[in-house]
Amino acid sequence: MSLSIGDWENQRAFLAVLRSGSLSAAARELGIAQPTVRRRLEALEKAMGNALFTRSPSGLSPTDAARELGVHAEVMAAAAEAFERAASATPTVIGGTVRITASEIVGAEVLPAMLAGLREKHPALRFEVHLSNRTQDLLRQEADIAVRMVRPSQAALVMKHVGAVKLGLFAHPAYLAAHGEPQTLDALADLALIGPDRKGDELRAYTDIFRLPPSQLLALRNDSHLGQLAAIRAGYGVGVCQTPLARREPKLKRVLGAAFEMDLPAWVVMHEDLMRVPRIRATFDHLVESLKAYCADSA
Repeated sequence: MSLSIGDWENQRAFLAVLRSGSLSAAARELGIAQPTVRRRLEALEKAMGNALFTRSPSGLSPTDAARELGVHAEVMAAAAEAFERAASATPTVIGGTVRITASEIVGAEVLPAMLAGLREKHPALRFEVHLSNRTQDLLRQEADIAVRMVRPSQAALVMKHVGAVKLGLFAHPAYLAAHGEPQTLDALADLALIGPDRKGDELRAYTDIFRLPPSQLLALRNDSHLGQLAAIRAGYGVGVCQTPLARREPKLKRVLGAAFEMDLPAWVVMHEDLMRVPRIRATFDHLVESLKAYCADSA
């Protein structure tokens, strides 16, 4: 097998198909025509001498060879994206692209206002915010900065513990007015409780806390924390929410007070090699200070 350096576009097409499972979705991701994706994939298969996908009713299924190559293609893609971000700015200027990864709730509900304030000070900055509860690998440059709710264990990382976000049980005032406010945890069984669907660790936590299996306890199950928050705000029932978010409109009402309270520790993390990059260091420092204030506001 001999692949020249010019085959990167073919490999990008392969990775897009691997991620999406279809030629049409890969074409949309890459912003090119579907026949172009097909030609690039066929060229790569010809150069390798192996088929990378088989057709199935659900789309294109990767072969074992494709799955193995996908690991390396992901690393190459992350490195290429990091190269583009590094090339997007003058080294001595606070400008260019910074990629941040954070959980759904933090990335969608907390970071936008913080980043807006930073960009007012540095208009040349641009941000890519990846919403995911998966821990992305900073060592492989999948992101420049991460906001994590679990202490990182990897070496070669710079991390700042910014505090802990308070979690409590909340509901829309209209829901409580219609159904009453519970006075004990056991009384929650008579209300519409919102919680996880298939996340094993969260389901076990709900079972341990409320002493009922989720099938009997939860009136709405959603593995998306954004989905759970939307349901609480809509007045569907009672659910877990970060206390600073509960103060936003529509304002939510605390249920059971200190009888149900949890701390969610938070860290801002980056690779130590990026500390001297102006755009990344400025973003890191800004997020550390902003998230410290956010955690303090949750007390």
